[in-house]
Amino acid sequence: MFFSRTLLKRHSVLPGFDLALGFTLLYLSFIVLIPLSAAFLKTATLTWPAFWDVVTSPRVLASYRLTFGASLAAGVLNAFFGLIVAWVLVRYSFPAKRVIDALVDLPFALPTAVAGIALTALYAQNGWIGQYLPFKVSFTPLGVLVALTFIGLPFVVRTVQPVLEDLQQELEEAAATLGATRWQTFRLVVLPILTPALLTGFALAFARALGEYGSVIFIAGNMPMVSEITPLLIITKLEQYDYTGATAIAVVMLVAAFVLLLSINALQAWARARQGR
Repeated sequence: MFFSRTLLKRHSVLPGFDLALGFTLLYLSFIVLIPLSAAFLKTATLTWPAFWDVVTSPRVLASYRLTFGASLAAGVLNAFFGLIVAWVLVRYSFPAKRVIDALVDLPFALPTAVAGIALTALYAQNGWIGQYLPFKVSFTPLGVLVALTFIGLPFVVRTVQPVLEDLQQELEEAAATLGATRWQTFRLVVLPILTPALLTGFALAFARALGEYGSVIFIAGNMPMVSEITPLLIITKLEQYDYTGATAIAVVMLVAAFVLLLSINALQAWARARQGR
């Protein structure tokens, strides 16, 4: 028995650790490390005063506020409503459940430009939804929030859904027999178990929103200082052949996103450790 197990491990279909690690590092180098290093090296051609002038100009700062603010707000909205959608899909049976479950993945499959055009048509002042709203959505910062919320929802739902499916309902029944209300059961029993997955979904939706371009440019209006996102500003500088300026802004976005995601991952690790205790 021991010999057969050893033989299976030795003649596994997958490559050994050394070869697999080599392929992994090579793949990550070509896809991630080299492009990011090129951005930093291109930015290094700027002097510090020139770099500071580029990344702190009023137009760039306004794009930072909109991009990070709308991405954070969209992540929070998706975390809240994504949890509700996942809960309904897991805990309830109703007609057309599979259709709704498939619609959750629509933002994954839909080209971002098509999503942007569709959202713009829906929320324009003469659109199917926009004509009934007392405020303007398309071509405003609110339109950016709508687009980022649309593309980020599946990340939360698909992250929380499997954890919720594996959750043992005996825990909720035990809490109910001890006199806990439904809200107390959810807050003290269910939510702590779902928190790590919820934070993961929030981080994925937030990261996806930071780099979103196609679905936003149509509904945002792209007015400088008002509804211009940072990715569009980078594209604009590239079209003007200002490659160093574009990479400088990209580096700031990269560092800021990395710090925020690192903080979210630390919070997620803390939540898992607390759950384990």
